[in-house]
Amino acid sequence: HLTAHVGSRGAEGLALIEVDLTDTAATEAALREVDAHAVVSCLASRSGSRSDSERVEYGANHNLLAWAVDHGVDHFTLLSAICVQKPRLAFQTQKLRFETELAASGIDHSIVRPTAFFKSLSGQLDRVKAGKPFLVFGGGGLTRCKPIAEADLARYLRLTLEVPALRGVLPIGGPGPALSPQNQAELLAGLLGRPVPMRSVPPALLSVAARVFDVLGVVSKKAADKAEFARIGHYYATESMLVWNDAHGTYSDEETPEFGTITLRDSYAAQLSGKETQDIGDHAMFT
Repeated sequence: HLTAHVGSRGAEGLALIEVDLTDTAATEAALREVDAHAVVSCLASRSGSRSDSERVEYGANHNLLAWAVDHGVDHFTLLSAICVQKPRLAFQTQKLRFETELAASGIDHSIVRPTAFFKSLSGQLDRVKAGKPFLVFGGGGLTRCKPIAEADLARYLRLTLEVPALRGVLPIGGPGPALSPQNQAELLAGLLGRPVPMRSVPPALLSVAARVFDVLGVVSKKAADKAEFARIGHYYATESMLVWNDAHGTYSDEETPEFGTITLRDSYAAQLSGKETQDIGDHAMFT
């Protein structure tokens, strides 16, 4: 089940309502008596598989938007992702499908497209602490991002409900500069007080894996899902999480807005000291 946190107009605190938002009738029944002036949707599929993407990225959001329109909700904030700028994956296609529907709905809206989260850049901390090399694709400089802390992103999402200028499509990153995987290894080396060796992994391995699983996917849904996971891995291994400048055909550090005060270095330091943990998830790279 997907969970809706609902606060009525003028009420203190939040009520927790558990409902399968992919079920149109269940959504309407569960939220029928709710009086809300805004919706903030952070819905996202856990796996990124084709079936989950259509069911959640589009389907659940579609039902939530239909409820919002029918009940006169004033504003809808959608948490999307900056990677939809160059869509090649199922979950990106479904995110864009819903973005288009939201933009055409007539409801006042904000579409927030954040860059990388700290958790997506924290999967190797345990192995590096254990003295193992930091794994990078290519030479460690293929991609860059301006990662944003979840706390800073939450503050930004709140501002979309309070600041009228924050409307339309809003790419957002954390405080700069943009970081490559090599820069991430250098951050860890500085915090650990010792060199952190890097080991290169060819991104082409993921493309080969995707093709192999595509063949097996003809008779196996599990294999088809693995093919999509490999494509997701290859995408993040080769594409930066920054604003794409179509005119120049490049990702742009300068055009990627920055927000917040928490840096990736802050997060790495907190995780290494045991003061903070990041829920990496089942499909993290290099675990």
